[in-house]
Amino acid sequence: MKYEVEQKFPVGDMASLESKLVELGAVISDPQQEKDLYYAHPARDFRTTDEALRIRRVGHASYITYKGPKVDQTTKTRREIELPLSAALSTAAGTTDAWRSLLEVLGFQPVAEVCKHRRKAVVAWQNRQVEASLDEVANLGSFVELELVVEPDDVESAKACIASLAKELGLSGSQRRSYLELLLEHRGQ
Repeated sequence: MKYEVEQKFPVGDMASLESKLVELGAVISDPQQEKDLYYAHPARDFRTTDEALRIRRVGHASYITYKGPKVDQTTKTRREIELPLSAALSTAAGTTDAWRSLLEVLGFQPVAEVCKHRRKAVVAWQNRQVEASLDEVANLGSFVELELVVEPDDVESAKACIASLAKELGLSGSQRRSYLELLLEHRGQ
């Protein structure tokens, strides 16, 4: 069982952050649009249990992801299970529509869709490869997520590594709420 150890920060000056990442040897990818459709469980309140279920579309690929409750009060560390969805339907939209139908027949209801343009970079830091996601999120603004995926016994050192890199990059104001939570708050829901 792996854990996603992540910290997210609002970014006021994305160009400056990009320069710092490049100075550390990172190569930043071209942007990709990601659309994340989140669902409410038919029998339990994911807001209360701090869980999430989503279908993500990225180009012609689709994924279904379960995110478990956060395990601490400072980061977004949580269990994550992400599975690719079949490409047999030829397009991400067709795959997403089929899975949406299945989930809705089972009682899951769509909550909201988070749309973002994401660029990724990998930063070598403290003998690890930290993934940095530079996000422009519709209706929310600019953010960077720093992430490592680790075994349970490595969570604390991964958190320390990410905190150290964030300090090096001049990041502050870590945001524990998900983009979905921020979007719903923005909408007054």
